[in-house]
Parts: sequence; C-alpha cells; structure tokens
Amino acid sequence: MAQTSILVVDDEKLIRWSMKQKLESWNYQVFEAENLKDALKVFQQEAPDLLTLDIKLPDGSGIDFLKQARQIQPSLPVIMITAFGVVDLAVQALKLGAYDFIEKPIDFEKLGNSIRNALETCRLKVQLDQVSQSHKTRFSIENIVGRSRAIRDVLDLIQRLAQAGATTLLVQGESGTGKDLVSRALHYQSSRREHPFFALNCAAIPETLIETELFGYEKGAFTDAKTLKKGVFEMADGGTVFLDEISEMNLNLQSKFLRVLEDQTFRRVGGVKDISVNVQVVASTNRDLEAAVKDGKFREDLFYRLSVIPIQIPPLRERKEDIPLLVEHFIQRYNTQFRKKVEQLTPNGMKLMMDYSWPGNIRELKNAIERAMILVDNDRIEAAHLPIRIADPTSKNPLPRANGSPLVRLPSEGAGLEEIEKNLLEQALHYSHGNKTRASKLLKISRDTLRYKVKKHNLE
Repeated sequence: MAQTSILVVDDEKLIRWSMKQKLESWNYQVFEAENLKDALKVFQQEAPDLLTLDIKLPDGSGIDFLKQARQIQPSLPVIMITAFGVVDLAVQALKLGAYDFIEKPIDFEKLGNSIRNALETCRLKVQLDQVSQSHKTRFSIENIVGRSRAIRDVLDLIQRLAQAGATTLLVQGESGTGKDLVSRALHYQSSRREHPFFALNCAAIPETLIETELFGYEKGAFTDAKTLKKGVFEMADGGTVFLDEISEMNLNLQSKFLRVLEDQTFRRVGGVKDISVNVQVVASTNRDLEAAVKDGKFREDLFYRLSVIPIQIPPLRERKEDIPLLVEHFIQRYNTQFRKKVEQLTPNGMKLMMDYSWPGNIRELKNAIERAMILVDNDRIEAAHLPIRIADPTSKNPLPRANGSPLVRLPSEGAGLEEIEKNLLEQALHYSHGNKTRASKLLKISRDTLRYKVKKHNLE
C-alpha cells in the first residue's frame, strides 16, 4: 500500500525540519517547499495527498496558492499554518476550501488529529463521489433497454418530465416492468441528481410504522421515541422520494401525504412545527387506482394530484421486439458477475423466449437468464437451460400462477407420492442433461439427497 504523501510549504527552515521529522515518524512521505514557486513545481511533480500551507510566504500569499492548488486538484485537503494575529486570513482560507488551520507555534497533537481527519474526510468524499457517479451511470436513461415504439415513448416522456422539473409523478405498470428503474432515471436525469434518492415500499412496512418512516418523530412522541428521528422526506430535501405500491397507503396517511404534495410541508410525529422541504415525489403502483378510488380505498383528490402526467410502462408481452436486446443485456451482466463467456441464446431458445407470454415481465426474464447462466457450461444457452415453463410449451403450467393453479397437477385418477417424486427427478435430470449438481438446484435439494433418491428410484 502506497504511503500517504504530504507537501509542507513554509519559509522557515526549522519549522519544515520539525514537521518533516514528526510526519515521517507517523509514516507519512514528506515533500518540502520554502516558497510558492518551489511549491507549485513539487505539487505538479508529486501530486501530494495533503498540503500544509503557510499563509505568508516570501513570494506571495498562501491563499493564492490554495486557490491554484484546488483548481488543479479540487478534492485536495489543505491545512493552513498561521502566525498569531492573522486568524482573519485563516477564516478566509476556510471559505476557499481549506480543511483546517493551525496556529504557530505548532501543536503537533492537534496537527496529527487534523491531518487524520482531513485525509479520512477526503477518502469518504472520494468514495461518495464514486458511488454517486456509479449510480448516475447505472440508473441513467440509457440503461433502460429497448427499441420498441412503446418504450421509446416512455423514454421521451421521462426526458421531458425530468427537464420540466415536475415535483409529483406517477409511474404505473404491472409487477416486474421496471417501475423502480424508471423512478431512478427520473431522478438522475433531472437537476436533483446531486441530492439524495430514497425508496420506500408502502406494502413492505407495517401500517403503524410507515408514518414515522416518512415524516420522522420527535423525542418522546411515544414510548420508544428516546431520540429525535428524521423521516425520508426530511433527509431527501432537494432530492427524490420514491414511494412504491402507493395504493397500499392507508386513507388517514393519504390525507397527510396530500398536504406534503400540495405545499411541501409536514410535521414529525409528535411535533408542532412545520418543516418545509423541496422534494420530488415519484409514486408507483401495479394496481388500477381509478378502481381503488371507486371502491373507496384511495382518495380521489390524491389520485388526481398524482396523475397529472402518468407514466404507463407497457408489459413485456406488448413489446416483444425488445426481448432479444434484454436477453443480450442480461447475458452480458451475468457474464461479468459469474465470470463466464456466454455469447448468445440458441435460435430455438430465443424462439421459446419470444413465444412465451412473460406474466412476470422483465423481472421474470432476468431471473430466467440468471438461472440459465448458472447452469450453462459452454458459450451458448440451450433451451434446456431455461425454466420448464418456458422450455416446454406443452407443460401444464408447472409453476403457480396468480389464479392459484398448483405446482404439480394431480391426475383425476390420482397418483402415489413415490410416483410423483420419481417423475420430478426424471424431469430434473432431463433438463439438466444428467448433471446431478444442476438437477439438485432445480429441485432445491442437496446433491447427496438427489443421489440417494436417484438410487432409490433406480434412475442411475
């Protein structure tokens, strides 16, 4: 691991010497400069990790060099070294981006703490910037895969809404169509992309807790409220809150939520003070909200507030021309994840994918490719690597559907459990081409259990 380097800029030789001795004893690599000219030369040659800079130098002000250094290296942590009586200049330096200032004579314990804190702050900022940049790339509009007219209309609408700066948006679509990805694209395509993005699933949080998650609570608001807690609306100020499954929000909370949409203010649970925020709200649902309004399960005024310009994501069965692109996209993703070199799906496999109805939409396709990538041993995914419901169009729907059809259909004349077990073993061995490891994964049992059952049913 490379040593952390520090450039010490000071016109006093004794101070440079004492700082060099102390910094090297802390295992830092030290460079020295006695004036601005030398400092610039060393800075450009060595690109130090931190700079200690005297404010008054023979050929100019350290503040001028601070400006210059941070133009070259914006994230550079700088600690100003000041003489007694020039604290006003040190404050000016802090406003220009210096991390801290230390007065002469130097307190080395304070200097050491300041250096460690400055380097750690810089490291965390770099990591945060990397994560932010990664999210911008990962969730950019370019990563929504498709060339169909239906998906291009969605992408065009996302661009328009992001540029317009809309504060309330509704994304509708069946489960698995990519509502979460669209909501993130709306955020990272807009001017809010430098601010936080918070996602909350209204169906996954108990009704009694969702209000505190959204709005936070004051200390003492209820028995377990031992400290103040900020909610996602407060923490997302300037950014975006994504509320998935908005249809599951109870009616009482819907009225409070409507107020947030209307005037961007709310109160913490147990609070008496209004808190103002600037938040974009993206809500999503896979339910028919108009029907929920008619049934009295969703507020009509909230529905109209949300649905000014709804974004309707088409199901995969209505844009089948996008399936080859999606297959290629997920193959490449799992090639990286599983360190494989799979090139494509066989023509027969692709035909099966195109003929399938995809009730689970893109999520189901993604899972099918992930499964195939785990099972495949060569550079092409065969039809046999696909889930049975896709690979065998004649199968009687071996997986449960929303209407509650069973996993295994019992013949009207009945069948013994031993016979059913043997049949499932034969299917698993067939679809895995006799590979027992793959067959055991299909049946969700251990390889040893599979071997025992294969021997038991004389399927060797």
